[in-house]
Amino acid sequence: MQYWLFKTEPDAFSIDDLANMPKQTEHWDGIRNYQARNFLRDEVKLGDQVFIYHSSCKDVGIVGLAEVVKEGYVDHTQFDPDSKYYDPKSPQDKPRWVMVDLQFKQKFSQILPLKDIKAMPDITEIGLVKKGHRLSIMPVQQNEFESLLRKCQ
Repeated sequence: MQYWLFKTEPDAFSIDDLANMPKQTEHWDGIRNYQARNFLRDEVKLGDQVFIYHSSCKDVGIVGLAEVVKEGYVDHTQFDPDSKYYDPKSPQDKPRWVMVDLQFKQKFSQILPLKDIKAMPDITEIGLVKKGHRLSIMPVQQNEFESLLRKCQ
């Protein structure tokens, strides 16, 4: 099993939105960065645990936990001209973009803010605390995942 942090803007899709989906499951679409895409396509696997992180909002931080319930498959929004994720350069026969399905596991009672994450002495490898790392999907080392999870609960 691997561990991840997926960023989302809560006004677009929040942890509450995921919790309110049928079967508390939804596809994670719209990833348009090649490195993040490669993580989804090649490394994110069934059963992996995912921190949901709210970004670009007043209260930035880790807000909950989800699990990967379907591995990478074609992101259909790249072919929809009405979608904000439409990519006219992505060929139907060799799609560029993939998505995974996540299932809600838990909403934390309090947000774990970025400033608190940065202050944790045992959190040094996650992209959140490294200068210039702005990916929307990033791996989390098991020891850091466990430390962050303890802090969240």
